[in-house]
Amino acid sequence: HNPARWNGFKVKLPTGAPATETVTSELERLAAGVLAEGRVQRVELADAEQRGTIQRFDPAPSYLGRIRSFVDIEEIRNAGMSVLVDSMYGAASGWTAAALAEGSTRVRELHGERNPSFPGLRAPEPIASNLGEFLGLLAQDDFAIGLATDGDGDRFGMGDEHGRFVTQLQTFALLVYYLLEVRGERGSIVRSINTTRMVDKLAERYGCELVETPVGFKHLSAKMTELDALVAGEESAGFGFRGHLPERDGVLSGLYMLDCLTQTKQTPSELLAGLQKLVGPHEYGRVDITMRANDRDDIQQRVADAAPSEVAGIKVTSRDTLDGFRFTLEDGWWLLLRFSGTEPLLRVHAEMPSTEQLQEALQVGQELAGVTL
Repeated sequence: HNPARWNGFKVKLPTGAPATETVTSELERLAAGVLAEGRVQRVELADAEQRGTIQRFDPAPSYLGRIRSFVDIEEIRNAGMSVLVDSMYGAASGWTAAALAEGSTRVRELHGERNPSFPGLRAPEPIASNLGEFLGLLAQDDFAIGLATDGDGDRFGMGDEHGRFVTQLQTFALLVYYLLEVRGERGSIVRSINTTRMVDKLAERYGCELVETPVGFKHLSAKMTELDALVAGEESAGFGFRGHLPERDGVLSGLYMLDCLTQTKQTPSELLAGLQKLVGPHEYGRVDITMRANDRDDIQQRVADAAPSEVAGIKVTSRDTLDGFRFTLEDGWWLLLRFSGTEPLLRVHAEMPSTEQLQEALQVGQELAGVTL
């Protein structure tokens, strides 16, 4: 989902998990040596295939069989739902429709052709600002739910039956609720530092361990493997599940939400209302501020020196630097300032009990850093 100039390689371990820092550091060392010696070799694709350097395979049969096995696929297929899918021209194009084929549930897909230039999209990230057409269609037509996946198909967004965007934090909380309440499963819940405390309340309610990690799914993946965790989620809408790869999967996330609808006989808006009754209102927001590279040290020092006693009228109880600069407030509310690992951005995150306090907290975060949009 990043702009092309900030693009790079993703390396996976044999388990399907993201490569550890030990592996990526060694790859970076080797790559630097190749570049320094000027011995980069280029081979025509056809020649590489003939030599066996590149091997092609069709993952569809095994992948579709596997993700279907996690849900009552026949009940979903026969539910007669109308589902809108926005694949955002990405790698997940066609997969949801293929998984649900041969039933009365209908899938309409937007941007289903793969196109790495992502025409007309600011970025193929499944958040509200990039899903205008998708949300408009949900509001106009009789869809049960809308499912969206990002450019490489590992992240998941959704809209309700009225065309309202369900935030990535609400989506994670709904998935956790579904696994704990609807399916009756139990296990550790892993979340990144910048995602919702709704799952903390759900973990406490259902007697599950809650584990927090720095941002980056490699950290969540390691904990998933170590603990055989039930589920892991991050703020950027990536969710991983026990029994599958220790990695995110946007298509499986969508199937789980469809299964939740069929098992509960509720609409997305009804599920959200029930979630709010269970854990109370939680409002989340994020502001991304582009900065000049040479301003980073000054911004970092200003935030490091900041010691507010309250944010948006709520007392600050602690601060830490697990990943960025986090100010924890009474009752678990929080404000986080951290630099992007891939782009020259400062991200200001906050989760608060009301929209008014959320906007105030985001403004405080910008003031602490001495930067504004």
